[in-house]
This record gives sequence, structure tokens and C-alpha cells, in this order.
Amino acid sequence: MDKNDENQIDISLSVSRPSALDLRGRQSVRATFRLSEDCIDAISILSAQLGIKQKSVFDHLMEDVQILKNMASELENSEFDRHARVQKTFVISRRSLTFLDSISSTHNAPRDALVEYSVRRLLPIIAKERKKHEKRKELLTDISNHFEDGKELLSKAEELLGGEDLIVDKLQTAMAVYKNAFDEIANFIDRSKMIEKFQPE
Repeated sequence: MDKNDENQIDISLSVSRPSALDLRGRQSVRATFRLSEDCIDAISILSAQLGIKQKSVFDHLMEDVQILKNMASELENSEFDRHARVQKTFVISRRSLTFLDSISSTHNAPRDALVEYSVRRLLPIIAKERKKHEKRKELLTDISNHFEDGKELLSKAEELLGGEDLIVDKLQTAMAVYKNAFDEIANFIDRSKMIEKFQPE
């Protein structure tokens, strides 16, 4: 066995492998909560604005165990007003649900309240995203005008050089890519309109 083979073996042995417990913790499970509409909207907005799954939002919130414990201590033995709340089922990781259930049980704190107060921690992020959204809308106008200028330039090139010219071919390719990017940007901003009306109590 040469040194290269030995190095390969050493490297493979040093790489940590996830345990079966770790892998099970990453499994997705369904959990139903009774939450305010503002809370549900906040989760949807963050997921859309940041381009992540709602499961990732929950994982971020629930796996910060110390903060979750601190909130549970404050909510210990408190009554959670269930009026004007909506029952909603989310997909979250088994690990997140285990943390949530365990802390809720240990501190006798309502599970739904823990979720509600956890999501409120993310409101400053939504405020920043709202400002970004307004700037994106302004940029979309500029992008749209720029795209129209590009189409005019392509038409001019086709008129002057003909459709088979190399330069025209390259411009057509560039404009096709530009159109895809423009459509994706416009669709993203359109999907983000929900943030404009979001005014949590």
C-alpha cells in the first residue's frame, strides 16, 4: 500500500458520519398549531421573501433551545387566549417538534404560545424585507425600461444585419436570457406583495 492509499484511508476515517438519531431528527413531520393570522402570515412572508421553506423557518426558531426555554419560563402556567386563532398544519423537522414539545411540557407553557412568541422575534426581519421590497419595485421599473431598450436594439440589429448575422444571433441569445431573468424578478416581486399589507398588532 503506497502513501496515497494510506492518506485516502485516513481521510475517510476522519470524516464524521451522521448518526441514525441525527438522520431521524431531520425527518419531516406534520404538526398542527392554533395561531393568530398575523403569525401565519409572518411565516409565509419570511418563507417567500428569503426563498426558504417554512420548515426552515421553524427549524431556525425551535433549535435555538436556550431562547425557547427563556420564553417558556416567562409563559409558565399562563393561559393562552385561543380566540381569533386559526388551526394550521405545518411541516417541520422531527427534531424541532421534539424540542418544542419537551420544553412546553417541562415548563407547562402552551405550545402554541411558544410558536407565536418565537415568530414575533422575526418581525424586525420582516420590517427590513418590507423596505427591500419597495426598493425592488423601484428597480423593477428601471429593469423593465432597460429590457425594452434591449428589445429595440435587437430589432435595429435585425433590420441592419438580417436575422442570420452572428451579432444578431448573440443578441437574441442575450435577450432570451434577459427575458427569463426579468420574468423571474417580476414574478418574485408580485408574490411578495403580501408584505405590503402586513401590519402585525
